[in-house]
Parts: sequence; C-alpha cells; structure tokens
Amino acid sequence: MKHMKELVEVIAKALVDNPDEVAVTESVKDDEIVLELTVAPSDMGKVIGKQGRIAKAIRSVVKAAASKEDKKVIVEIQ
Repeated sequence: MKHMKELVEVIAKALVDNPDEVAVTESVKDDEIVLELTVAPSDMGKVIGKQGRIAKAIRSVVKAAASKEDKKVIVEIQ
C-alpha cells in the first residue's frame, strides 16, 4: 500500500505553500491502514478546505484507490 502513502503526499504537496513540511506516515491497525498527513500549521486550511471539502476529496480519492485492494484506508490530517 506504499502507493497510497505516495498518493496522499503528492496531493498534499500540490496544495500547500510549504511542500517540504508535508509528511505522511502509515500504520496498520487490524484490517485498516491509517495514513497520517502532517503539514505546516499555516497550510492546514489549504488541505482541509472550506467546510472540509478538500480533506473529504482527498479521502474520496484514497478510498477509490484502496477499493481495488479490499483494504480500509483512513486519512488523518494533523
């Protein structure tokens, strides 16, 4: 599932002003994969978007990509 981590990283880096501060960590809990996206505090609004729209879109793209592999992927933004 390394490509899921890279997918989130590429999307986030395209959205933020400080791409060097984007980090994605991956952990596995039972049958779920948790991707934690960390960005600079000043970029938090850019990855969340108004009313969470961008965060929701990122999660939708990851969910669609993960559906082929029959795994549940959770994206957490910190």
